[in-house]
Amino acid sequence: MQRFNERIEKLSPRIVSRLSQIDILNGQWIGGANLSPQALSRLKRSVLVTSTGSSTRIEGAKLSDAEVEKLMRGLSTQKLADRDAQEVRGYYELLQTIFDSSKMIHFSENTIKQLHAELLKYTNKDERHRGEYKKFENRVEMKDASGKVMSILFETTPAYLTPKEMTELVSWTNDSLANRTYHPLLVIASFIVEFLKIHPFLDGNGRLSRALTNLLMLQAGYEYMPYVSHDKLIEDNKTEYYISLRQAQTTLETKDETILPWTTFFLPVLQTQAEQSIKLLSAESLDNLLSPNQLAVWEYIKSMDSDTSVQEITNATKVARPTVRQSIERLLDLKKVQRIGLGRATRYRKL
Repeated sequence: MQRFNERIEKLSPRIVSRLSQIDILNGQWIGGANLSPQALSRLKRSVLVTSTGSSTRIEGAKLSDAEVEKLMRGLSTQKLADRDAQEVRGYYELLQTIFDSSKMIHFSENTIKQLHAELLKYTNKDERHRGEYKKFENRVEMKDASGKVMSILFETTPAYLTPKEMTELVSWTNDSLANRTYHPLLVIASFIVEFLKIHPFLDGNGRLSRALTNLLMLQAGYEYMPYVSHDKLIEDNKTEYYISLRQAQTTLETKDETILPWTTFFLPVLQTQAEQSIKLLSAESLDNLLSPNQLAVWEYIKSMDSDTSVQEITNATKVARPTVRQSIERLLDLKKVQRIGLGRATRYRKL
C-alpha cells in the first residue's frame, strides 16, 4: 500500500546509520559464531525461558524466570489449571517452533492464525477464538498491577475491517521483503506497529507481535535472535515501548502519519540485542557458554598460580573425573586453558 511506503520514505536519513551498525554486528555474529552446538543449544534454552517470562509479564503474568524454568521442566505431568502457567507454556512452545523452524515457515495470514492458535492452545478461556480474527471490538488498555483498567490507550481497527487490513498488511510486508524495496528492519518495524494498531485477535496480540518479530528477523537473516532475548529488552524498557507505539499509532491514517517514534525505540533495541550477541563470543561471557560443572572447573584452573592436574581439579571441585575431562576439552576448544605434557604427567594452566 502507498501509505506504508510513504511512512518509511519519511523517516530520517539518520536511521540509515543505525541500520548499518546493526547489519555490521549481524555480520560479525555470523562470521564469528564458532560456538559449539552444545553452547548454542544452552543459550537458546536460556533465551526461551527468559523471553517467555518477559513476554508474558509484559501482558500481566506474574511468573519469574525461575518459575518459568521450573514449570517447563515439569510440564509432562503438571495440570495447567493456572492461567499464567497456560500462557507461559503456549508462548514457550510457540517461540521454540519459531527458533527451530523459521526457515520452513511461510509468512502468511494463515501462518499468523496458526501461530496465534499455538500461542493460546492451553488457555481455556480462549478456546473459541484461537486462530480466528476478532468478531468483536477490542481496545488497548493500560492496567495497574492488580489488573484494573486505568485508561484506554487507543481504539483498534473495527472487527469488520480487520480481514481486509490484515490482507493488505501481510501482502505489503511479503512484497517489500521479497523485493528488498526497503531495508528489512524498516519493513519489520512498520509491520509490527500496524499489526498492533489493527489488533486482529481478541487476545494475545502483544505476545504474538513479539513472536512475529523474532520470526521475521530470523527470516531476514538476523541469526543472533535465538541467543539474546528480544522480549527481555522490551520488558526492561516497557514504558518507552508503550509510549513509542502510542505516539506512532495516533498518527496512523492521518495526514501526519509517521512511525518515527516507534523506529526510534525499536531500532536501538535491535542494536543492543546485536551488541549483546557479539559479547557472547568473548571471554567475559563464559558463564553463558559453560555448564555449572564446566564453570566450576574453569574457576578452579583460573584461581591457580601454577599448573594443575585432572585429579587435583576433581578433588578440589568435587566434580566427577569424566566430567572434569570433558570440561577441560571444552575449555581447550574455547582457548581458555593450555595442555602441558603428555599421558599421566599432563597438566593444565589458564592461558
